[in-house]
Amino acid sequence: MGQVTHLYDLFQPEHYDIYLDVNRETKSFTGITKITGHASTTDIALHQKFLTINEVKVNGTDVEFNFNDKDEIITFSVPEAEDVRLEISYSAKLTDTMMGIYPSYYEVDGVKKQLVGTQFETTFARQAFPSIDEPVAKATFDLAIKFDEHPGETVISNMPEIGVKDGVHTFDTTVKMSTYLVAFAFGDMQSKLTETKSGVKIGVFATKAHEAKELDFALDIAKRSIEFYEDYYQTSYPLPHSWQLALPDFSAGAMENWGLVTYREAYLLLNPENTSLDTKRLVATVIAHELAHQWFGDLVTMKWWDDLWLNESFANMMEYVAVDAIEPDWHIWELFQTSEAPAALQRDATDGVQSVHVDVNDPAEIDSLFDGAIVYAKGSRLLVMVRALIGDDALREGLKHYFAAHQYNNAVGSDLWQALGKSSKLDIGAIMNSWLEQPGYPVLNVSVKDGNLTIEQQQFFIGEGEEVNRLWQVPLHANFDQAPQLLTEKVTTIGNYQDLRQQTNQPLRFNVGNTSHVVVNYAPELLQDILEDADNLTPIDQLQLLQDLRLLADSGMTSYAELIPLLETFSSSTATIVNEALYGIVNRLKLFVEPESAEEQQLKQLVDHLSAKHVNRLDWLPNRDDNNDDLLVRPLVLSASLYAENPETIEQAHALFTENKEDMLSMSSDIRALVLQNEMKHYNTDSLFDQLLNAYKKTSNSSYKEDILYALTSPKNADQLKQIVGAFEDADTIKPQDLRSWYFRTLVNPAGEQMAWDWLRNEWGWLEATVGGDMEFTTYITVTARHFHTKARLNEFKDFFNPMLDTPGLTREIVMDTKVIASRVNMIQRDQAKVQKAIGESVAAL
Repeated sequence: MGQVTHLYDLFQPEHYDIYLDVNRETKSFTGITKITGHASTTDIALHQKFLTINEVKVNGTDVEFNFNDKDEIITFSVPEAEDVRLEISYSAKLTDTMMGIYPSYYEVDGVKKQLVGTQFETTFARQAFPSIDEPVAKATFDLAIKFDEHPGETVISNMPEIGVKDGVHTFDTTVKMSTYLVAFAFGDMQSKLTETKSGVKIGVFATKAHEAKELDFALDIAKRSIEFYEDYYQTSYPLPHSWQLALPDFSAGAMENWGLVTYREAYLLLNPENTSLDTKRLVATVIAHELAHQWFGDLVTMKWWDDLWLNESFANMMEYVAVDAIEPDWHIWELFQTSEAPAALQRDATDGVQSVHVDVNDPAEIDSLFDGAIVYAKGSRLLVMVRALIGDDALREGLKHYFAAHQYNNAVGSDLWQALGKSSKLDIGAIMNSWLEQPGYPVLNVSVKDGNLTIEQQQFFIGEGEEVNRLWQVPLHANFDQAPQLLTEKVTTIGNYQDLRQQTNQPLRFNVGNTSHVVVNYAPELLQDILEDADNLTPIDQLQLLQDLRLLADSGMTSYAELIPLLETFSSSTATIVNEALYGIVNRLKLFVEPESAEEQQLKQLVDHLSAKHVNRLDWLPNRDDNNDDLLVRPLVLSASLYAENPETIEQAHALFTENKEDMLSMSSDIRALVLQNEMKHYNTDSLFDQLLNAYKKTSNSSYKEDILYALTSPKNADQLKQIVGAFEDADTIKPQDLRSWYFRTLVNPAGEQMAWDWLRNEWGWLEATVGGDMEFTTYITVTARHFHTKARLNEFKDFFNPMLDTPGLTREIVMDTKVIASRVNMIQRDQAKVQKAIGESVAAL
């Protein structure tokens, strides 16, 4: 089935009656699935994967059936093309792949326990029950579950439980929904409940390995998010409850199962008394993202996976809209500017990148569509662009009509553009098609030609790229009225530059607010005019300037050597987003110097100077006078100071460790990771290593776990790093869901790079068997390419991955990441001497 065949064309299910009997002890289950629906032909098929089918009945009569494991289906015949009743009995194994029905493992007081849950997106419902496992095949579901139940255990699902008899738990009939949104879980859980103004029950569920207070933050955010969306969408939440469940083992970040949203523990649970603002913002946006899906994705669902962006891009934008409304003091759109925007701009500048809307020609390609930088970040950036263009009122009005027209059904992108076009009276479809159907984005070259201000668009590439004369409809968002609203041609002349400059009485700028998905390249005299007025720019506009200059330097249109003198200009800013952009450039400069070289020592001197004033101003510990920017900037500048090996900063970190070593959980989470890393780098002992590794295994606090991870992967001690790499395949130490972070952090440590890279190549088969069917699998290639920057590593990367180029789901990632490394290697070769010279000159001028 090389081309996608839609089983829904053969059989349209209307209702499922699913009975499951799960045995955790034997890691197996049996099931009976009854389906009513309409057969459009006499030869039909159902999806199944890893199921042992015992019997198939049609209208009560046994029929013969055939397996096609390659295509994950069973085929059989029905008497007539008519309404039919199907009944399939089967058995299967629980897996440890975090897909289908699977156990999560955890400990309470040293006792090992299991919490069984589900993950059915994209095509894993077929591992739990035979079905038409396609988004368009919406149906209602009755679910009955029996399991090897112990006293006090809880079972939850999409809908409320309505009864239990002889150990069989039954749940109310669902609304019409797609198979990938069905979910259930059972085990020894704790919960906290509340209710929205409109009567929707909100609950947070977790294992008893966690303190009860760790559920409070999520409960509050979930309640207020549901209330916000009901008002914003002008559409009621359609289910009786919204449960949020933290699973100890979970591959993705979270999953929007309708009425039972599942999360990694790190993205739902936190200690409200000692969690950084950064982590609170992250958890809140994840919760708001999944709850945005309850309407956009669940109530209205894409017809097929090629419109995956329709789900994810929208939820990615709405998470910021919601959190901004319920926590306005967080200025959450600044997080969008420092996370989603740069991720999208970086990835989308590589020739060969997928477009937001991609055709799916092979089912194996579906999971590879989850390119976070494109489907999530770029897609949401484009929707933010539309929101800025049409305004919030038109967006809300359009969404209200969209939900009304397509609720409990499916839609494609054009349906959304039609609704938004009607509410805004703009041809949104024409504007968006230029962004969704073709990859990449333009650089706007702004110059003065023959006295006239001229703007020209061309596709922007980092690395080699083939110019094919693509055009975009670009919202210009200029700071002067004479500029057009949209740039639709390759080149446009706006008017006499001197006249425009005099009338505007400030430097002329485009993409004000950084909402359009473009890079702006100003001619030198125009850039200089802006830089001389930099103090009058808003933090977002300062961020945009630094962001665009960094990307232009990556591309070779300018050089990092030219950026170095500008760092001092922005180093006094107290804004988080400006500091993040500034230290983003600093981190790129590390590519141009060898570790522990004389050139790196000069870079450290420069970084020490740039960070010193903020380090002195903020000190190590948060205080009551801190504003949100102070809380977020502190770890940025302290990290820079530690990189610079400032002796006072190193000693202060050591003193904090000594003071808190008996209870590291009580140390401020804002700076704990830095203190632990510093201790492992400068005061390392085997007993310290063992102490932290033991703490990692025992703690259920996700934030503390991550802090320890960063520390244990940072030393120079080869024996300790070998012990870390040796634990990569030990699930009792490092859960598979966390392995990529351990791998990447070891890889970026110069002392661990070779070990980590050797492990990946030697154990690729094990890795594929462990997480190979999951959407996260290809990101091991992505993060490897994110770090590599030498010709030797590029050649090794190609030698290892090129033989896999024909593997469905891996092809695009390998091709893309090879180009990413090659462009970085070329950039370093091109600019290294100039950058090192500029660093030296800056240090000499201090």
